[in-house]
Amino acid sequence: MTLLSRFGQYFVFLGNLLRRREKIGVYFRQILEEGVLIGVDSIFIVAIVSTFIGAVTCVQTAYNLVSPLIPNYVISLIVRDMTLLELAPTITCVVLSGKVGSNIAGTLGTMRVTEQIDAIEVMGINSTSYLVLPKIVAAMIVIPMLVVLAGFLSIYGGYLAGTLTGVITPEEYIYGIRSDFIPFNIPFALIKSVVFAFLIASISAFQGYYTSGGALEVGRASTTAVTNSCISVLVADYLLAQLLL
Repeated sequence: MTLLSRFGQYFVFLGNLLRRREKIGVYFRQILEEGVLIGVDSIFIVAIVSTFIGAVTCVQTAYNLVSPLIPNYVISLIVRDMTLLELAPTITCVVLSGKVGSNIAGTLGTMRVTEQIDAIEVMGINSTSYLVLPKIVAAMIVIPMLVVLAGFLSIYGGYLAGTLTGVITPEEYIYGIRSDFIPFNIPFALIKSVVFAFLIASISAFQGYYTSGGALEVGRASTTAVTNSCISVLVADYLLAQLLL
């Protein structure tokens, strides 16, 4: 199948999400369950990654600011802006595309090769909407929450690394966080996280839903889902920065 045909199939897949939907009450429980799988189960990895990224950013920024004319509070200012604009939304979603994306693709791929999806279709249920829509909605709700957590822990990780190593005092770090703050950076990070969440969930579900073959193909679909999700996140990152900043 050519790349253009694959794109067309993806958009038809998205259109099928809204056809012959079930009642809202049917989706509510599924969204909660998917939110736990996507969000709660990912808190640990997000916390570890974001904390150490903030710490490394602080230490490396201090290492490169060797001029006596640059005040120390610039270190925390750089950590804050890098975290809000790039590190928290983008790096977190790249990590989640590996964890969440492979899980979604593997789950749907297994259901496809074991003919569970065919059984749902036989019962007259739109399997695309029933299985995929709750995953996408849950991802778009939960992943922005994880990005907020990642932003806080990244800045706090920079605070711990900077103050414990002595490269910056606590007062200077707090002053730098408050200095020249641009409020739009927060909505910008949340907009990016919602778009990234949609891309990760929909692309991974698409790869898993159209899996054919056996267990080997399920593994290939999971790998392809992670690869395509990471690429789409990075491309969308550039496009959103170009459009909104």
